[in-house]
This record gives sequence, structure tokens and C-alpha cells, in this order.
Amino acid sequence: MDWQLQVVVVPVSDVDRAKEFYAGKLGFTVDTDHRAGEDFRVVQVTPPGSACSITFGKGLGDGEPGSVKGCHLVVTDIVAAAKQLDAAGVEHSGVQHFEQGVMAPGPDPDGRDYGSFIFFADPDGNSWAVQQVVTAAR
Repeated sequence: MDWQLQVVVVPVSDVDRAKEFYAGKLGFTVDTDHRAGEDFRVVQVTPPGSACSITFGKGLGDGEPGSVKGCHLVVTDIVAAAKQLDAAGVEHSGVQHFEQGVMAPGPDPDGRDYGSFIFFADPDGNSWAVQQVVTAAR
């Protein structure tokens, strides 16, 4: 039996600002934006090509805005991903790789899967890592 990850809940303080960031700047698809009264709203967005979505909103639980740390997105071209973030005006770490146990600038010199990263945060401080995976089986 498969156990597939469907949704990650990301707590935010301003739903419209988060929607603009994830859909407007990052280009995630808005799957739903549903309101039920003044105290409940759920927005679900999905990164291009992903089977897993993120959800944020109002009345979705008691998570503190900015408390999600270390979620990973996967791309096949880390340099192109950095350029896309630059074009969208998203502040990020730049492309980095591990070298002798510490992060060094630039992509992994050997182009290894899981070896190159970009780090960024949404407006509330929820942090994300983007890593390059080209050949590894998923």
C-alpha cells in the first residue's frame, strides 16, 4: 500500500500576502480558495509538477506563522531555479553546495543529486530548501 504525502499545512499571518507569494511570485497553482464565514479560509496551492500541495489560511489550527522549517522542493536545474526566484523578486541564499561539511557558494561541482541547494523563506519566515535532483529515482 502506498502512503502518499498530500498536503503540508503552512501557518501564515496574512492569507492574501501568502497567496500572492506562493501563487504570484513562485508560480504555484491555486487549487482552491474557500471561505466559510469570517473565521475560516483555506487556500491550497501546488508547486508545478508536484503531487503534494501546501495549504494555508485562517482557522486551520494553532500553528505559529513562520514555524515551518526545512521543507524541501526539488528541481532538475538549480541555477535556473535561482534565476526564477531572482526574476520573481524572492530573496534567497544563492546556489550553495556542501564542501568539507560546510556550505560553499555555487552548485555541486560534480553535479550530484541532492548536492546543490537554495534557501528562502516566505513573508512569515516559513523556510524552504530547494535541492537539485536529476537522476535519482523518486
